[in-house]
This record gives sequence, C-alpha cells and structure tokens, in this order.
Amino acid sequence: MSEEHTHHPNYVKIWAILVALLVVSVIGPMFEIRVVTLITAFGIAVVKAYMVAKNFMHINIAQRYVTYLVATVLLFMLLFFAGTAPDVMKPEGSNWVKPSWKEAAVERDLPLEPAHH
Repeated sequence: MSEEHTHHPNYVKIWAILVALLVVSVIGPMFEIRVVTLITAFGIAVVKAYMVAKNFMHINIAQRYVTYLVATVLLFMLLFFAGTAPDVMKPEGSNWVKPSWKEAAVERDLPLEPAHH
C-alpha cells in the first residue's frame, strides 16, 4: 500500500454551502412555480446528499467497493419506490382504503378517482 496524501476539505466552507442550499430549497417553493419548486426540492437535495457523502462520509477516498455498494443500495431503493408507488399513491385499492385521502378529497370537492382520457 502506498501512502497517499489526502486533501482535507474545509468543513466550515462546506457547511456554509449546505446552509445556503437549504435556504434556497426553502425559499424556492415560496414562488409557487411548479418547476422552481421541483428543482429546488429535488435538485438541491441531490446536490446536498452528494456533498455530504463526498466530504463528510469520505466516499471519494473509500475503497472502490464502498462506492459500488452505495450505488447498488440507491438503485434498489429506486426500484422499490417504482414498484410500490403505483399502488401506494392511489386513494383506494382492492382490499384497502386511505380514509384521510377520501376525507381531504371530499373537503376540497375533488373527484376521488383521477379522470381517464
């Protein structure tokens, strides 16, 4: 094994960037523009997660299999969400009902079933 000199990041600077991104992600939805909300909610969350993994969890200097393991776990998480979302995001199913969704729809005079075109 060769000794490698690793650069230690400036943690205060990274923390300040994370706080600034937090402020942007909180202010973004206040504009009530759907695209801006989605970008600030999900785009900035991905950037912050990457920064934390790289700088505080030191994924970039870990063994290569650690990066592969993290990528595999993220892939399985996305597959799980994709497999369950179509059922879970409905207000009712074959043998179950989400009463809170029905109550919210009735209060707002919304249709219980989405319109099919």
